[in-house]
Amino acid sequence: MTDVEQIYEQYFQDVYLFALSLSRSKQIAEEITQETFVKAVKNINQFKGNCKISVWLCQIAKNTYFTYMDKQKRYEPGDPQEKIHKNSFTIEQKLIDKTEALRIHKLLHSLKEPYKEVFTLRVFGELSFDHISEVFGRTESWARVTFHRARNIIQDLLMEEN
Repeated sequence: MTDVEQIYEQYFQDVYLFALSLSRSKQIAEEITQETFVKAVKNINQFKGNCKISVWLCQIAKNTYFTYMDKQKRYEPGDPQEKIHKNSFTIEQKLIDKTEALRIHKLLHSLKEPYKEVFTLRVFGELSFDHISEVFGRTESWARVTFHRARNIIQDLLMEEN
């Protein structure tokens, strides 16, 4: 068995479950997982070894998923949605509205690390604080504090825009 086959066997389930948590669709998760391993094989020379290979693969899966979703949005007909009073919902609830989701994604993109990654893993990846702490090799309380700081930064930026 080659190194690539060994990596595939060892990490397929982790990557698939991560993609499933992002997409909430078995079909999309399978596509994302396959594409992740194709990209990993093509770009294995870019893996520097400064993180676990599972973290690197999940990062590829996350980027692949967001690229996939961006492509899907281009082909979706826009449906008008009712405008909801902006300050009456949490950030997580605002993500349901496509317009609000786009604003939050833009603000999220401007965040510095690790805030951006922790927020993304928690909200979009639906990972527990315990799992996030494992990804970063930090404590669970660090993951909680970092997430809450990221959420507060985004809320402040949303308030400034209004």
